[in-house]
Amino acid sequence: MKIIGITMGCPAGIGPEIILRLFAEVKRPASVQPVVIGDRGVLEQCGKHLQLPAQCVIWQPGTPVPAEGIPVVEASTLSPAEVIYGVPNRATGQAMADYITTGVRLAQEGLVHGLTTCPISKAALNSAGYSFPGHTEMLASLTRASHFAMMMAGTRLKVTLVTIHRPLREVPAALSVDIIYDLIHITHQALKVDFALDQPRIGVAGLNPHAGESGLFGNEEALAIAPAVARAQENGICAEGPSPPDTIFVKAASGAYDAVVCMYHDQGLIPFKLLHFADGVNVTLGLPIVRTSVDHGTAYDIAGKGQADYRSLTAAVALAGIISGNRSKFQQR
Repeated sequence: MKIIGITMGCPAGIGPEIILRLFAEVKRPASVQPVVIGDRGVLEQCGKHLQLPAQCVIWQPGTPVPAEGIPVVEASTLSPAEVIYGVPNRATGQAMADYITTGVRLAQEGLVHGLTTCPISKAALNSAGYSFPGHTEMLASLTRASHFAMMMAGTRLKVTLVTIHRPLREVPAALSVDIIYDLIHITHQALKVDFALDQPRIGVAGLNPHAGESGLFGNEEALAIAPAVARAQENGICAEGPSPPDTIFVKAASGAYDAVVCMYHDQGLIPFKLLHFADGVNVTLGLPIVRTSVDHGTAYDIAGKGQADYRSLTAAVALAGIISGNRSKFQQR
């Protein structure tokens, strides 16, 4: 049985709702036991507001997980006045940070086998004194991970991104042989260990239309992408590319590749969300702990309205359990 800690995310967002729906409406896999790292009062308040079951039970890590109710590691005790749906503040920012730090500590101590994170507000996190640009960077800092990456994972398509939150005009200058190769290598290792693939196949997208058309539409392919692919091949990685971005995702979704390395955010996220808008999972590669996340934000515009979709959370919890199991098997080889 894999215990997966779900950090509640922003208390003013949809995190509490999708957690309650997960426990109320989803038959959990027998191999996974989710526990919530959050705020019992906020969950119960959300349950009353949306008429969802919210029988929370405080769980002490290291003891058996209660068979009934929603097990909660209480990392904050916010008052109702501090939580207004759709309105994050410094108190909710501090609370979401406490959920993350508590979750990382429990994972490092082996008291949970992985983390699934609900969405946070970066602005509220910063207002509470945490100068991280996002969730992933905070987790990397807490775990002292220096080489990490984001993978968006679904049953039909998996993508990793060389550049993420960067203006398009800055992308070409940000590409280098070393950076692209490092991501190919991290992707390869994750596919082998976390996804238990003996011979991972990785497609690498070009940056320009038609992958540059032999330099007619750009030379980033020749200068950075192709040499990185060649280095990967020299090191025993099954990588192909650079391939035209307008065809590589069709091939990957048809089974030709296990993952696609993309040059910038929307290059990978547009095809991914076309296929996995509701059930996609954000996986952080390169951490010493297992971390998956929902593939959406705090959705403040619908918080408290009973409209939140919990399918991405369901998929993220299940995948965290799978990755944890695969890592254990790999270490036993």
